[in-house]
Amino acid sequence: MARLSPALLRRSFAAALALSLGACVAGPPPEIATPAPELPESFLFAPSAETSATLAELLPSDDPAFIDLSAQALDSAPSLQEALARIDIARSGARRAGAARLPLVTGDASATGTRINPNQFGDGAAQGGFIDTEQVQYGANVAASWDLDIFGRLRAQERAAIARIDAASASAGAVRLALVAEIASSVIDWRTFSERQEALEQDVLAAEQLAGLAKMREDAGLAPGFDRVRAEAAASASRSRLAALASERVRIIGRLVTLTGQNAGVVTAALEKQGPAGVRALAPAAVPSLVLTNRPDVLAATAELAATDADLAATARQRFPQFTLSAALGLLAFNLGDLFNSDSLVGSLSAGLAATLLDFGRIEAEIDGAAATKRAAFAAYRGAVFQALGEAETAYGLIETSDREADLAVKERDELQRAASLANSRYRAGLADFLTVLEARRAADASGERAAAALGRAQRARVLLWQALGGEQM
Repeated sequence: MARLSPALLRRSFAAALALSLGACVAGPPPEIATPAPELPESFLFAPSAETSATLAELLPSDDPAFIDLSAQALDSAPSLQEALARIDIARSGARRAGAARLPLVTGDASATGTRINPNQFGDGAAQGGFIDTEQVQYGANVAASWDLDIFGRLRAQERAAIARIDAASASAGAVRLALVAEIASSVIDWRTFSERQEALEQDVLAAEQLAGLAKMREDAGLAPGFDRVRAEAAASASRSRLAALASERVRIIGRLVTLTGQNAGVVTAALEKQGPAGVRALAPAAVPSLVLTNRPDVLAATAELAATDADLAATARQRFPQFTLSAALGLLAFNLGDLFNSDSLVGSLSAGLAATLLDFGRIEAEIDGAAATKRAAFAAYRGAVFQALGEAETAYGLIETSDREADLAVKERDELQRAASLANSRYRAGLADFLTVLEARRAADASGERAAAALGRAQRARVLLWQALGGEQM
């Protein structure tokens, strides 16, 4: 019977040992279902495709204040700069994970001096002189080690790191989206306040004219002073609302300073530029599946779910043995002049196997933690999807309701202003008393402001829809 060679026996033993160790500690990671969320076929309040516009038309893209402030924010906003830095952090982590799969090469050089006591070799060793009591050792080495990653632990870690680049990039997109939407809303609010201010100034002027007319009738003895007092009170009420707008303007400037990273002077200069007349753009039609591909927060949650899946795989692979190859090549001499002789050349080559035999549940606990993290990431993904759907439904509904409100507010303003004008004409002609004029003026007061505010809310609803649908590149 043929006998197996010692080398073959050693290789067979090593393979059997690896398999036995793998069988002791290996096992599949827990299966965590991540089904795709069920999406509706359409949004409830979305318009038909025949009447829809483009997504870009929802922003005040032709407003010079929005153009300047959004450009400044995208260039220097602190929140966006922080998000971009996190992308670089993720990229460095991916490079580190990729480098871990490659061999590690190190080098060193040394000079070591030693002194021994020759009497440790016998009483006559020192007198014989055949033992050097002092030696200097010179050496230089190059060593390399490589984890073969047979079971894919390092590959899984690299996949997780690459997925986190996608997550960081999508998160930066979400910051950018929110930044642009907030600036657009702030600019719309600023323009709305200007229109509200103009309407209130007209109310003050009309009330002052009415008070002047009451004063003339009072001086002529045709009317009591109470009429003048009531007219002046109406003017004071409009002035009070006008003064309240100043504090709202200050808050807008402060908010834009935070968003853009610019000082108040730069922000105010941009806002003071003349803006175009507000136009209510038609809402674009969209399908719910758009939020899965266009919303950066959903994309970030998707990438994070992929990263946690790779983390779970890498953690589960800790159960398997780890195979490494190591090699070293160096020079060793006891005389510096002999360091580069051929006799000074030394080297080694080895293969290593390491596996966990008994860890009292440490790896199992890590696997359970990684599995729980994946479940949490999946829940966060579902939450991001349904939040996006809810925000889109809300934005579509707000456009419909705010447009209806704005139309009714404009109609109310026109009708009340016309009624006040007719009452004033009838009063001058002696066909109506002052109380009728005052009541008509009081009803008309703030109707222009309400109409301007309603138009502003309609514009803001369009920005919300732009953000809810994920926006687009500017």
